[in-house]
Amino acid sequence: MIIGAMGAQPVSVESLASLTGASAVTIRRDLADLQGHGLLRRVHGGAVSADLRGRPLPYSLRAAENAEQKQAIARAVAALVRDDMSIVVDNGSTMDAVAAALAGRQVTALCMSLRAAVALGGEPGPMVSTPGGPVQPPSLRAGSAASLAALANFRADLAIVGAYSASPSGGLTVTTCDDAAIKRAILAASARVVLAATGDKLARTSAFRFGAIEDLDDLVTTRDAPPEMLDEFVAAGVTVQLA
Repeated sequence: MIIGAMGAQPVSVESLASLTGASAVTIRRDLADLQGHGLLRRVHGGAVSADLRGRPLPYSLRAAENAEQKQAIARAVAALVRDDMSIVVDNGSTMDAVAAALAGRQVTALCMSLRAAVALGGEPGPMVSTPGGPVQPPSLRAGSAASLAALANFRADLAIVGAYSASPSGGLTVTTCDDAAIKRAILAASARVVLAATGDKLARTSAFRFGAIEDLDDLVTTRDAPPEMLDEFVAAGVTVQLA
């Protein structure tokens, strides 16, 4: 079974075709089917095994996964941001795409990673700040102590957050305790909260909970999100937008 050969590092379509004797077209079709059942995760050029409970993955893998969908989500989120807003931009590869989509906008932004800060502040217009202290490579997100201190002194009109998973039963979860603490502080500091997450994140869970779906005002996700899950978000008062 090809899943057994997969770990945290991606396995390419070409390698799987050589291993199984199947064509690349067949491999891509089978990978799409297995991803639909939550058994693996597609990345550019191949796949990695699914980790249904969640563990931190290398930033390069997270950035490559669902890259086009993340760009679509970023454009939809940017349309929710008005000029002169104060905003928090969470850490993560989807948040980096959001920050790039907001580049040059007249906003006051607290970015929880240097990657997001550089993407957003690369053009004149925004006022961008980051928590002080050391950053954690390779995602370049700020440490928890500095992040919590910065959020205690910031009030946001809008927060844009990410999650490893988001479901009505499991709530909003991530893979580390520190990240959960930062996200809880983001929710507390913000008048409105937007979750930006690809549809596959609505069909899994992780260990560290930072909120419930009732803590959200908006969900921006992709069209592959399970319809029954979206119905529950709407029932909880969340405005759902499909990118």
